[in-house]
Amino acid sequence: MSGSEPFFDDLPPCLDFRDLADPKHYAALPGDWLVGVSDIVQSTQLVDAGMYKTVNMVGAAVISAVMNALGGRSFPFIFGGDGAGFAIWPGAEESVADALSATVRWAKAEFDITLRAALVPASDCAAAGHPVRVAKYQASPHAQYAMFAGGGLSWAEAQMKSGRYGVLPAPEGALPDLTGLSCRWSHMTARNGLILSLVAVPADGAGTAFTQVAAEVIALAYPLELQGHPVPAEGPGTSWPPSGAMLEAHAQRGNSPLKSSYRKVLFETFLAWLLIRLGAKLGSFDPRRYARLTGENADFRKFEDGLKMTIDCDAGTRDRIVHLLEQAREDGFLRYGISEQAEAMMTCIVPSVMQDDHVHFIDGAAGGYTLAASRMKAR
Repeated sequence: MSGSEPFFDDLPPCLDFRDLADPKHYAALPGDWLVGVSDIVQSTQLVDAGMYKTVNMVGAAVISAVMNALGGRSFPFIFGGDGAGFAIWPGAEESVADALSATVRWAKAEFDITLRAALVPASDCAAAGHPVRVAKYQASPHAQYAMFAGGGLSWAEAQMKSGRYGVLPAPEGALPDLTGLSCRWSHMTARNGLILSLVAVPADGAGTAFTQVAAEVIALAYPLELQGHPVPAEGPGTSWPPSGAMLEAHAQRGNSPLKSSYRKVLFETFLAWLLIRLGAKLGSFDPRRYARLTGENADFRKFEDGLKMTIDCDAGTRDRIVHLLEQAREDGFLRYGISEQAEAMMTCIVPSVMQDDHVHFIDGAAGGYTLAASRMKAR
């Protein structure tokens, strides 16, 4: 065990998301740690083909596989729509590399999707002038999310795309442990008019100017209901059969036939749907409380070497945000992209419904972060 393993556990959490625009809340990742990155090749084309829910599932699978490889120990991670970023202590390298290799193989075998993954020494990022800095956000009393700054994740991803540090696919037949990965909730229709996904990253040398703009964008969303959270206060809705049932069957089937896994998912989701619909408890499991916590625990905004948000907003708020971003782009402070859709969607990692620390990733349902990133505008 590395002496720097407690790094993330020891970070003081920020309770107000607005504070995370300030660099003083971030700490440098220990130099002996590794940065993990992943993305899906040709994800924009997959979105255009109507496969964005699959893209999200594969992107979240990386986090699920690493989480299970680490035996539930906490580590900083972030979901990006068509990929993920994370950091691990050096003693975890072998098990995590194996999990990534298996996930790369699984994505190809199950969906014919090419997933890239890499493990990059944090010291290499820092030596290249792009340090990895990490903060912790307390999204709810039960869920914490990592935020990243400094440019290190972006540099690591660029290196991966150029062919460096890559993790090779595991041999045919290898399977990652994706226990807990699911997408059972219904899409969430915009309550205020539209679901806005945005990605904004600082231009070189932007310094505190980007920090100020990011804080102003966040502030524009704060007057919205639930600060723009796409999940209603009572939690997301359910339908049966859920649209993600087949995707979950692919994730959980292991070596069993897909049809058998699908039938198992249908049974489990029917029971959950019935309990939520009736409001009936099953032992100590309270389905309505679980649905409420699902919303509270969900990430709908994050800092990942820039600002990402998927918010439920009205046209006026969207226009004010876009005007602010466009002015900052013209001033040379940032690049940005947006996508709009009628619904948001959720991908979940739930190790146990009997515990409250389940995590849920929010994205736009019609391209979200992937389309927003593909539309990045620079000066």
